[in-house]
Amino acid sequence: MNASRTVPNETTDVQPHPMIGIVEDDPIMGESLLQRLELEGYRAVWWQTGGDALERLLEAGCRVLVCDIRLPDMDGEQLFRRALPDLGATPVIFITAFAEVEQAVRLMRAGADDYITKPFDIEGLLKKISTLCAREIIAAGSILGHQTLGVSASMRSVESELLRIRHMASPVLVRGETGVGKEIVARQLHATSLRRNFPFVVVNCAAIPLDRAESEMFGHERGGVANARSAHIGLVEQAEMGTLFLDEISALVPALQAKLLRLLEDGSYRRLGGTEELISQARIVSSSNVDLNPLIAEGHFRSDLYFRLNTTELYIPPLRARREDIIPLAEHFLAQFARGSGNRVPSLTPSAAAALNDYAWPGNVRELRNRIERVVELSRGTPQISAKALFPEQELIDHPPDRIPSLAEARERAERMHIEDVLRQTEGNISKSAVLLRISRTTLWDKMRRLGL
Repeated sequence: MNASRTVPNETTDVQPHPMIGIVEDDPIMGESLLQRLELEGYRAVWWQTGGDALERLLEAGCRVLVCDIRLPDMDGEQLFRRALPDLGATPVIFITAFAEVEQAVRLMRAGADDYITKPFDIEGLLKKISTLCAREIIAAGSILGHQTLGVSASMRSVESELLRIRHMASPVLVRGETGVGKEIVARQLHATSLRRNFPFVVVNCAAIPLDRAESEMFGHERGGVANARSAHIGLVEQAEMGTLFLDEISALVPALQAKLLRLLEDGSYRRLGGTEELISQARIVSSSNVDLNPLIAEGHFRSDLYFRLNTTELYIPPLRARREDIIPLAEHFLAQFARGSGNRVPSLTPSAAAALNDYAWPGNVRELRNRIERVVELSRGTPQISAKALFPEQELIDHPPDRIPSLAEARERAERMHIEDVLRQTEGNISKSAVLLRISRTTLWDKMRRLGL
C-alpha cells in the first residue's frame, strides 16, 4: 500500500479547507479516517510511518495532526519531539490504547493538545478537530497561505477580497491602525498568489536614511554615489517578480515619491549613476496607519501617487472592532509560545477571557501577541492563565464565572463599549465623537484615558 496519500489533489491553486495530517500504520484505520475527513469537507494527508511524516510534515501545512502512539519505526513520543520544530503551533491529538494513557499524559505535559483512547468515537474526534481548527488562525510569525485571517465577518471579508485579487498585478493599499496586521495581510496576499515562489521584500519607508534613500530603493552603479566602489542592487530589483511591500507609505520621502510614481506608471527605473532603463515586474503593496488625504491636502503626499497606490484598498479593522477574533487569537498565541518552549498549552480562566474581551487593545494584535508571549514566558507550566497575569498593571481578580458584576463595573463596561462604537463610526475623530456623545473633547479624552482607550 502507498505510504502517503493526499485528498484531494494538492496541486490546486486555492486550498480553502483545513488540511488534517494522519499518522497511522493500520491500513483499515488510516483509510477509514481519511475517507471520513474527506466526507466532512477536510483535506487530509495520511502517513503510515513516522519517518514519512517527519519528511513531509512541513510542506503539508497541516492545521491539526492526528497521530497513533504505536508506529512501526518509532513511537508517537519520539515523533512528536523530533517534529516540534516543524509543528510550530499545529495542534496534535494522539491515538492511544488504554495501557499507553500514562505516555499520552506525559505528551500532554510536553505540549500535545489532546488524546483519545481506542476504541474511540469518531464523532468525538471530529469535534476535537473542529475546535482545534477554529483556534489555528493566522497570527504574526505563523503564516500559511491557505489559513484563515480570522473568524469575524470583517476579516472573512478581507480574506475573500484577497482571494479575488491575488493573481492581479495592480497595486494594493492596506490601511489600518498600528499593530492590526497589515504586513500579515500583505504576506497572505503574496503567499496565495502566483508570485509566491519569488521574493517578498519589505521596505520600511519610515526608516530609509535620507542620504541613501534613492540608492536603497533603486540601487546604484559603481561610482553612482560617493565612495561607491561597486554596484548595489536596490530593493525594487531584489523583489524580482515577487512583491514589494512599502510599509508606512505616508513616511516616504518626497524625493522618492516622484520616482515611485514613474515605477507605478510604466514599471521603469534606473539605478543611480546608470543609463540603462530597467523594468520591474514586482507587484507593489503598500500600507498606511494614517489617512493619506490630510497629507495630500497639506502638500506632504502626492495625490497622483495616492491614486496609483490604491487601485485596490483593503481596510483592516482594529481588534476592538472585531472582538470575535480576540479569544481565538489569544488561544493561538498560547499554543504557539507554550509549545515553542516545550511546555503544556495552558487554558484561559473565565475571568481572563472576559478581561481579554473587555480590554480596548490600543496596540491591536501586536499588543495581544506581546502580552501572551510575556505571560507564557513568566508562567511556564501553569495550567491556566489568569486575568491578573495578563494585565498585571490593572487590579484584576479572577472572580467565579457566575459572579454578578457591581453596578459600577457594569456602568463602566457599558460606557467603554459605547465610546468605542462612536469612535469606530467616526474613524477615531475625537472632535466628531465628542459632538455625538454630547460632551467636551477634554471630557472625552479623560474618559478614554481612564478606560484605557
